[in-house]
Amino acid sequence: MGLEGVEPSALMRDFLAECGGYAVVDGGFATELERHGQDLNDPLWSAKCLISSPQLVRRVHLDYLEAGANVIISASYQATIQGFEAKGLSHEEAETLIKRSVEIACEARQIYLQRCAKGCRDFLGGGKTTQRPVLVAASVGSYGAFLADGSEYSGHYGDSVTLETLKDFHRRRVQILANSGADLVAFETIPNKLEAQAYAELLREENISIPAWFSFTSKDGINAVSGDSIAECANIANSCNRVVAVGINCTPPRLIHGLILSIKKVTNKPVIIYPNSGETYNAETKQWEKSEGATEEDFVSYVGKWRDAGASLFGGCCRTTPNTIRAISRALFDKSFT
Repeated sequence: MGLEGVEPSALMRDFLAECGGYAVVDGGFATELERHGQDLNDPLWSAKCLISSPQLVRRVHLDYLEAGANVIISASYQATIQGFEAKGLSHEEAETLIKRSVEIACEARQIYLQRCAKGCRDFLGGGKTTQRPVLVAASVGSYGAFLADGSEYSGHYGDSVTLETLKDFHRRRVQILANSGADLVAFETIPNKLEAQAYAELLREENISIPAWFSFTSKDGINAVSGDSIAECANIANSCNRVVAVGINCTPPRLIHGLILSIKKVTNKPVIIYPNSGETYNAETKQWEKSEGATEEDFVSYVGKWRDAGASLFGGCCRTTPNTIRAISRALFDKSFT
């Protein structure tokens, strides 16, 4: 799908129309890497595999495409120049790995589309080959994700972290990702209004040529995790013309419906939602803990309600799997699904 020179809002509108009105985003990436035996107890988290197991990163992207995803997100969430340099890599090597995260996703898309062209059967096609539109989104995690101290789940960075601090931290990575071959930039798990403002200003200052989405995280269904109003956060995204979708990720499914309604009050831009499994992350132990009612079946049962509330793009975050994405796709597009 050619994006250069296309007006940002038209791009997303046309993409959604081509998908059938709604689009499916991929699911938990680190979850799948761990299932394949990777130990991600590391400050780089899933970005560690860009160094050690790039072929596995490509395989996970393919698994999500084959499950029905229209959007795959690069493994760059925690891939920062500062983080790679702390591991002993040079500045140039760090920049190459950040760009490589998108190239791997693009390679997976190309492999998938070639398979479709050769007659692979889409699982919903009933024997008919279908070639879905696929976008590659370049992931940008929050400053707190780089700190790897759990502050991405609180949004509390301390008084010394200013708007300029955040812009300086993210600037070069955003420049690299925007010129890596991605179709758009996914600013994910945004914990506070300040970081959203930093992203919006960077998009304007650097004249970023591809569109973006802003996705916030919440633990109470009303505010971002920092306590900033979701409506105020979404309004920052709404005011930036490079932002083509606004939404929520890494948030329990039970909170999503109300958050969609809050976002819809301040923007007409498409709403993207990709919750976690409903489990709770313990920043001290760095483990996910079971929560009551957190099952894949419960997760998918919400999809129709989220669609009716006004969401347009649906996927999963931490602890969701290709099976989750396959079920979401069926819930949205299989008319026999009940």
